[in-house]
Amino acid sequence: MNEINAIIQRLKDNEEIARKFHEVEKKILTILKYKDLFEVLLLEIKNQFKVPYAWISMIEKSEISSLIESLDSSDILKEHINTIDRTAFKELTGNYSKPLLVNEDLKPYFKLLPPSRSYLIKSLAIAPISLDGEIIGSLNQASSSKTRFEPGIDTSLLEQLASKVSLCLSNVTAHEKLEFLAYHDPLTGLLNRRVMEKVLNREFYRAQRYSSALSLAFLDLDFFKRINDNFGHERGDDILKYVADTLVSMSRDSDIVARFAGDEFIMILPETDRRKADFLMNRIQVFLRHNPLNVEKIAIPVTISCGIASTPDKDIDNPAMFLKKADEMLYEKKRSRANFPDGAAISKIIILSVSQPHL
Repeated sequence: MNEINAIIQRLKDNEEIARKFHEVEKKILTILKYKDLFEVLLLEIKNQFKVPYAWISMIEKSEISSLIESLDSSDILKEHINTIDRTAFKELTGNYSKPLLVNEDLKPYFKLLPPSRSYLIKSLAIAPISLDGEIIGSLNQASSSKTRFEPGIDTSLLEQLASKVSLCLSNVTAHEKLEFLAYHDPLTGLLNRRVMEKVLNREFYRAQRYSSALSLAFLDLDFFKRINDNFGHERGDDILKYVADTLVSMSRDSDIVARFAGDEFIMILPETDRRKADFLMNRIQVFLRHNPLNVEKIAIPVTISCGIASTPDKDIDNPAMFLKKADEMLYEKKRSRANFPDGAAISKIIILSVSQPHL
């Protein structure tokens, strides 16, 4: 009789566990944002199963690992997501896609733990999660009880949850990519022209309202067509990305960098007068001139020209005129070829770069 009661109780317990897993799955299946997915998932696991510790480990350089930095505004995620080297992750989990339970020799698994807090762990459950068939990390749970995640316990429901999380990741990734492309240039990752124009409109009227300085820099690459002709369009794309990264790294958080079209870029510089804008553009030009793009042992020279418009300017009374003024200033610079007297100079540098690779 006692044995029958034990079986009945076990069935009831299993039903309750299955119900809790189902509640977690319901909460996450309709989410379309990474931040929301991770926050809801981890909180629901802790609340439903009374697990002291739940967190995500993400393999470095996986498709979504770069998002970890962009999610740092969430205190929950700061404490509950970490990244781990791919080799170290495989050493701990092998190539298995099924959950791993551990309650002995836990020290090697501490590599999975987020570094921001202390843990008292005696057993651990590691459920690999994947994106489009590739394992990108794991959903982890841990307890101070040695028997909570004892090897040999049925992990089918945990495996099912990891599968649902993987499905959610695929859906969220597709949605986030579409949303990203709606606002960003796909090659450089900078804001696209449509978004830039909205930001410029906002910043222009804000500067007028508060009588604050605002500068706009219109930049493009010198002799970009010749670079494409000599090195190929793939290298041309590399240069566009290199310039985009340089503009972002040399600007402030409050500055806005966008790709306007082709090899043209825009920098919107709030609280920046003409003198400061000139100084910044000079710094960028000097940096690029002295730091060619090195690709496949070839040093490709990169120079830019720029035109700057700044407020207050009596000739500018709307954002479109502001942009036009900077474009006109750029045109004047391009006409004078401030960086090179004529196109022969850049051609000569290109020939030298091809014939004498940078080592």
